[in-house]
Amino acid sequence: MTLNFDNSYARLPADFFTPQQPDPVPEPKLVALNRDLAARLGLDCDWLESPEGVEMLAGNQMPAGAEPIAQVYAGHQFGGFVPRLGDGRAVLLGEVVAPDDAHFDLVLKGAGRTAYSRGRSDGRAWIGPVLREYVLSEAMAALGLPTTRALAAVTTGVSVSRDGWGRPGAVFTRVAASHIRIGTFQYFAARGDVDALETLCNYSISRHFPDAEGPLGLLRAVVAAQGDLIAGWMSFGFVHGVMNTDNMAISGETIDYGPCAFLDAYHPQKVFSSIDQFGRYAFGQQAQIAIWNLAQLANCLLPLMGEKDAAIEAASAAVDSFIPIYQAAWLKRFGAKIGLADAGEDDLPLIHSLLERMATEQADFTRVFSALRRNPDAARIEFTESMAFDQWAEGWRARLQREPNPEAVMAGANPMRIARNHQVEAMIEAALSQNYAPFHRLNAALADPFAPDARFLKYETAPRPNERVSRTFCGT
Repeated sequence: MTLNFDNSYARLPADFFTPQQPDPVPEPKLVALNRDLAARLGLDCDWLESPEGVEMLAGNQMPAGAEPIAQVYAGHQFGGFVPRLGDGRAVLLGEVVAPDDAHFDLVLKGAGRTAYSRGRSDGRAWIGPVLREYVLSEAMAALGLPTTRALAAVTTGVSVSRDGWGRPGAVFTRVAASHIRIGTFQYFAARGDVDALETLCNYSISRHFPDAEGPLGLLRAVVAAQGDLIAGWMSFGFVHGVMNTDNMAISGETIDYGPCAFLDAYHPQKVFSSIDQFGRYAFGQQAQIAIWNLAQLANCLLPLMGEKDAAIEAASAAVDSFIPIYQAAWLKRFGAKIGLADAGEDDLPLIHSLLERMATEQADFTRVFSALRRNPDAARIEFTESMAFDQWAEGWRARLQREPNPEAVMAGANPMRIARNHQVEAMIEAALSQNYAPFHRLNAALADPFAPDARFLKYETAPRPNERVSRTFCGT
């Protein structure tokens, strides 16, 4: 099969990346292929499932036209700056040109050590994080939010040592509009390389925001994209878990599904990441962290923006514009979740009152809202004290009298199913014994999360007390 590559990133100066061949693996076996995404990219699914195609997905063979590289970047990790990070276990094969001329990065994750692998890292991945990213990224796409995508998962026949245990190795094929991060800009800014910053700025505008004018226009476009994205996360109860600047893509896509999770019981201070000891990346902190990260991007772009004082003023205003963009998107999404097609600021008390009661009662985030769209009386069950819901519902029902079709509005805003943490963990546990049936069933259940489907009722249930997952781990 011939892939149509146009590897524009590999044509940038040499200090943007290192040429990098994936490390071969002995026994690649296909676990999953996203046939819909493959067709979107113009790829031959039958070939990808053939032995030759699986060899490519494992990194054993390079398709014609590929120019494999590992990208370099820096980043603030939990607030501490690391001046040189980079793809420590990912290899960008190149940019596939889809039939509609859209460009997509094709990346193998877990393909072995690179020039940017740190310490004793082997650059490999095991089956758990690979299947986790596959499920979570495709669930995010099905919810309609911008995200990197999962093309394939392949086991390798290599045992990967993690936490003193040997685990089945795997390679994940990720697709994205690009992998340019805020940390990419930080790498060159930390080195004082203004020429490289200008090159990266111009390249980013050309690839992602062709209507943007100069570095200030780029900053404004990235701010707007992130405002919409984070509001979307919040509306579905998604906790990214590790919002480091190297995990924020300028394209506005969700990237890096390490210690992420969807809320079960709602609370704004909920943290899932096992390494986030101080709640920096708690659910309710995500908008503030996005602003902080965007301020780091603004600092990187200042040398390209002319006179210093004027540049600082303009960049600060651009970052501050995140707040109204995010607030408007948040209000629209949460208004829709309670049936309001065009919520206004006077509806904010009604929305906040429900969320406050849910936090106090530890009500299940997804089940409360999905019950509102089907049978509001069922939402009472999610509260330990039903009176908390009844008091709120009186004002809500009065407000709905002004809405022509609230049920349809809620149906498009409230999924029936999310990637529940306990179901993801059960899927990974089964995969350790080469049982991939739970993985495939979970993917099927999440493919159309807004549609009622009797086949997938088990995926609508909240975890029992002994099934609750309080911590998730980075995908190492």
